[in-house]
Amino acid sequence: MPSGVKSDAVRNQRGNQRAANRGRGNITLRGRQSNAVDAAEVRQIIGPAALEATLLLEYLHQIQDAAGCLRHRHLAALADCMRLSQAEVYEVATFYHRFEVIADEAAAIAPSVHICDGLPCQMAGADKIAAELEGKVRIIRSACMGRCDCAPVAAVAAEYLPHADAEVIQATLSAPSVATIMTPAIDFERYQAHGGYDLLRQCLRGERQRQQIIDALGESGLRGLGGAGFPTGRKWGLVAAEPGPRYLVVNGDESEPGTFKDRHYLERDPHRFIEGMLLAAWAVDAAEIYLYLRDEYPHLRALLQQEFAKAGAAGLATAPIRMRRGAGAYICGEESAMLESIEGKRGLPRQRPPFPSHAGLFGRPTLINNIETLYWARDAINAGAAWQDMRSFSVSGRVREPGVKRVPAGISARALIEEHCGGMADGHELAAFLPGGASGGILPANLADESMDFGTLEPHGGLVGSAALIVLSQHDDIAAVVANLMRFFAHESCGQCTPCRVGTEKAVAMLDAGKAATDGATFSDLAQVMADASICGLGQAAANPLRCALRYFPGAIA
Repeated sequence: MPSGVKSDAVRNQRGNQRAANRGRGNITLRGRQSNAVDAAEVRQIIGPAALEATLLLEYLHQIQDAAGCLRHRHLAALADCMRLSQAEVYEVATFYHRFEVIADEAAAIAPSVHICDGLPCQMAGADKIAAELEGKVRIIRSACMGRCDCAPVAAVAAEYLPHADAEVIQATLSAPSVATIMTPAIDFERYQAHGGYDLLRQCLRGERQRQQIIDALGESGLRGLGGAGFPTGRKWGLVAAEPGPRYLVVNGDESEPGTFKDRHYLERDPHRFIEGMLLAAWAVDAAEIYLYLRDEYPHLRALLQQEFAKAGAAGLATAPIRMRRGAGAYICGEESAMLESIEGKRGLPRQRPPFPSHAGLFGRPTLINNIETLYWARDAINAGAAWQDMRSFSVSGRVREPGVKRVPAGISARALIEEHCGGMADGHELAAFLPGGASGGILPANLADESMDFGTLEPHGGLVGSAALIVLSQHDDIAAVVANLMRFFAHESCGQCTPCRVGTEKAVAMLDAGKAATDGATFSDLAQVMADASICGLGQAAANPLRCALRYFPGAIA
């Protein structure tokens, strides 16, 4: 029996037992109990349809959107409606950072301002903005919001403010704008006019065979562009060879600090991604498609829902599309944690990798690709062996022209900065760079001529990862940079394994204590334990900033 089905059966059995107990006059129920009023309120928000355990995050989002928060009575009523234990609902609601769980007796939550705490935003003055607003508004320091090219960034409700300052934030609080669905630069009609969906239509008409598409993708050499770099054609072929039913899961939880390329491409040309997604589903004969999109992209959620409808109306949908909304957990970028989240659970990485075993979504074979990989899939299939290996870098920090840069794979950091970013910003000289966001390590300027590609930076302690280049100058304090990154990892650790949970917290405490209280050997030992003993990539990569600082910037942190 698939694990998801078994879990639902167990939950139903528990619910039946609780219902039977309520009919016994001598039974006193313990703990917080829901009532008819709270249950009716929750039902009015989420609707009268039968509730599914896998949609727990969606229901929590709906309640918070309507009520502004999640009160304990909401959680109790939802648990009762779903026939789950309150502990199951509470542990999920409190795991994700975007949910605000408060006591019933607490005062109403005042409108809040989320100020990005990511490294590029801190470099651009986010701390100064927070200090200016202190005591005037309710401030929440949030992890990277995926808009590092327009740092510093703040958010008021679902409105995100690029290049924010205190005055703009206060004005937005006073007069919030009305949400509208953005128009992409390349819409459905324009995309079709330039050959869009031609390949998919050939597949649907039987002019192309599944194996032919998979072979062409393999010949192109396209690799996964979410960070791991696994050959995409090989992955499609492995999943297609597994017995059905099969699923396609799209990882849109782009939350590595410094990374924003998925947002850039979806805002510009969403149908190139949609065609790639539908091609992948067709090639592996997927029964359903699940798109897991980070909560910090509400404008893209609305945009994609609109554009999915257009593709569906044109008869192009190759499988039902289920959009799932993340809730603010960097760990869910790890694919097994993402699968757990889609199934309505906490985003805890699984001990066994989900691919290519049967431990995928609902225990079935699952193809997992990130957004940018699918964005280029159509072009890669059409080109085959003639496909040119290019790389999209999200560039932020001390450059004149930050943004997404589409450049030849293997470009150096110096060439990328000088030839595609207008050079360093005025008054700044290249001192160091992060080639792969928070987890990619910190490399000195004398390595800026090295190729930035899969496998080339590892000997130097770096990773290209999600290709998020953060550029530092002589005005940036390496110790402050390392402290920012380690606070991020400590905040985002799921807590499942001790080396990551305790190691990141210990690193932050040591950095806060200052150089006089620490030494390089202690940091080195801590980093080694985290890298060797953590069960997933978050804890393993969290040690990279410490290791690079000790190796290239002696005296900065110890």
